[in-house]
Order: sequence, then structure tokens, then C-alpha cells
Amino acid sequence: MSKRKTTSAKKTIKVGVIGVGRGCSFASGATDLVGMKLVALCDTWESKLEEAGKRYNVATYTDYDKFLEHDMDAVILANYFHEHAPFAIKALQAGKHVMSETSSNATLAEGVALCRAVEKSGKIYMLAENYPYTKFHLEMRRLYQSGEIGDVTYAEGEYNHPIAAADRVAMSAGTNHWRNWLPSTYYCTHALAPLMMITNTMPTTVNGLSIARREIDAETARRGDPGSVILCRMDNGAVFRIFGLLLPGHSNWTRIHGDKGAMEITRGPGYFGPGQIRVWHDGWLREPDQPQERVYSPDWPEHAELANKAGHGGGDFWTNFEFANAIRTGIPPFLDVYRGVAMSSVGILAWKSALQDGTPFDLPDFSNETSRQQYEDDHWSPFPVHAKLAPDQPPPSILGHVTPPAKALAAARRVWKKQGYIGN
Repeated sequence: MSKRKTTSAKKTIKVGVIGVGRGCSFASGATDLVGMKLVALCDTWESKLEEAGKRYNVATYTDYDKFLEHDMDAVILANYFHEHAPFAIKALQAGKHVMSETSSNATLAEGVALCRAVEKSGKIYMLAENYPYTKFHLEMRRLYQSGEIGDVTYAEGEYNHPIAAADRVAMSAGTNHWRNWLPSTYYCTHALAPLMMITNTMPTTVNGLSIARREIDAETARRGDPGSVILCRMDNGAVFRIFGLLLPGHSNWTRIHGDKGAMEITRGPGYFGPGQIRVWHDGWLREPDQPQERVYSPDWPEHAELANKAGHGGGDFWTNFEFANAIRTGIPPFLDVYRGVAMSSVGILAWKSALQDGTPFDLPDFSNETSRQQYEDDHWSPFPVHAKLAPDQPPPSILGHVTPPAKALAAARRVWKKQGYIGN
């Protein structure tokens, strides 16, 4: 990979960020090193917004429409998981480029509307999915593109991130917080996006199974199931298995089998394991000068110093970097609106499948108006905010509309009150 510059002689990209929790990572990365300048922040949690505004010395807004009137070129969305599409569409209509945290859309109808808005605006849209940009996944992408393991036949992605009950309560303030209603299949992009970016494939059919173990959430306000397995048929015929989300036994892991060999992130202690890649070939398939198996620690292809300082395994640097480059060149990033909506919709359709014990569902081609049009009124969603958009909305658990234990809810509300949260 040729080294790309982190700065440009062109004018600085003025950026506003919505969400001062997770959004502060993006705010801190919007610097001259990637040709950006943070100019505004937006959030409804006024005390946290005021604190962040002072820290970054920028304008602050509690009203999103007023925020969009600020003089800026791009908006980074780090608000709630299930709110991104409507906020992205408003920003695009206001003439702003958009980078959105996962997920791109909470319903299929939102996915259709978002694709149309990007097309109409002519602006850059990027899904800020950071896991494809770890040094391990970037190296696996390089290996795949070199042809060493051939065409993908089967792949596995795991993002299983168990968190202590007390910590889950603290990050989910309010009974209707999205984390408390999140179905087990929805947070699939951390595991799926690296596989899609490495292999340049797209999902076409989805099956999902959910794992309901209420004892895991006995001390939280969660209503969703803690785990799931998703199978995706890809557009080249391969099958991808996706596993997560909160089951005991931490695992961030990727494996890819091709018709010439295979590769994986090695397993072991640490958030991403030992930090190594294993590549192997069957003896009759390897080239004469190829080792049958090798294990090594990859490095960054470029900008190692900046990536090593960033969160999420370096991904938080790369998302800002790629977004800025896309704006400057006018070339959509790899994680464009169609891939963002497709992988987000995998989670939605996998949940439909899970509620029918694994029935397969076809994924529309969101880049094709004929394919996507039939989903423009599909508002199917388990989140309370969408309750009135369609009749008979689904539950967040395969057990149905479960209720958290009264003792757990009371304890959670005490934690939320100490945090300054006002609400139920």
C-alpha cells in the first residue's frame, strides 16, 4: 500500500459531532493530522455537553436543527444506535457529509430512505465501523487481495464482549435505553464488517438463531437475549458465520477459508488475542516457495504512530482518516451507504429469522431501487421508539416481551440517578 498523507493543502474540513459520550473519540480525532477541525458538538445531556464544550472549546447545541445551521462541512453521528438514519438524512438534506456510528439503520424502511438521501444529496456517507481497521484485519485484507488463500469459501467472525452487570447498567441509563432493548443479532457489524472488507463480498441471504439465558441479565435492565449465531450466504456462494454478543467467554476473532488456504487471528489472552495472524495451506495446494504454515505479528501498513494511539485497536484513527479522504477525493469509502445498510440489515433480518427459529430471509440489494422499493414501508422494530410505526412490533427476546426483575430495575435506577440521568 502506498503511503497516503495525513494532511492536505486543501481547506480544512469543518466537523460537528453529535453525542458527547462515544462521540468524544471522534471529536478528539478531528484534528489537522487528518485535515479536520472540530467546530461544534450536540447532545441533549446538558451537563455532559457543557463539560465537553469547554474541553474542546467549541460551540454546543442541544437542538439538532440549530446544530445543522452551524458553519461546517460534515457531521459525525455518535448518538444512540437506533437513531442514526433519521439524523443522517437530516444532515444530508442540509448539505453535510455524514459519518455514522453503527448501525446505519434500525429498520429496513430507514435503510431505503437513507440510500435515497445519499444518492439525492451527492454527499459522502460512511459507516464508522472501526473493526475492519485493526492491524490484523488490514493485514488479512492485504493477504486476501494478493490471492494467497484464493476465493473465500467459508469465514467466521466473532464479537463476543461480555461485560460485568454493574458496568452494563452504568452504560444503559433509562429503562428504554437502546442497549436494554437490543436484540442479540443487531450488533453484528463488528464481526461481519471485517469479513466483508477483507473479501469484498456482500450478504444475500440470512439465517439467525438467538440464545436466551435470562440469568446472565438477572442484575441488569436488559430485555434482549445475550447471544446469537448468524449465517450469511454471500454473493460469491460462500457462507459466513457471525457470533456474539454478551455470553461469558470473551472472543474477538476472525477466520477465513479460501480455495487455496486459510488464515485467522490467533486465539489467546488479550482483547484481540496475542496479536498474531496464522496462515496455512494444505501441502498439495501450496506454492513451491510457500511455507505450509506461518504465524506472525503484523504491523500497520502506514501511520503506525497515529493508529497506535487511537481506540478500538487503531480503528478510531482510520475511520476519521478514511472519511476525510473520501470527502477530499469525492470517492465513496469502502464502507459506503450500501455496505453500511446491508450489514446493518443483516442484524434486522437475522432477528426476524431468530423469531422463526432460523427461517432464511433474502437481503435486498439496497443499491437497486427495484430491489429495495418493496421495503420502503417496512418499519418492523423491537425498539419502544418505533412502537407506533407498525402493528404487532416484535419482542427483543425469543422468550417474548420479558420484564427485568424488580430488584434489578430498582438498583439500576439508583445508579442512573447518581449519574445525573433524569427519567424512568
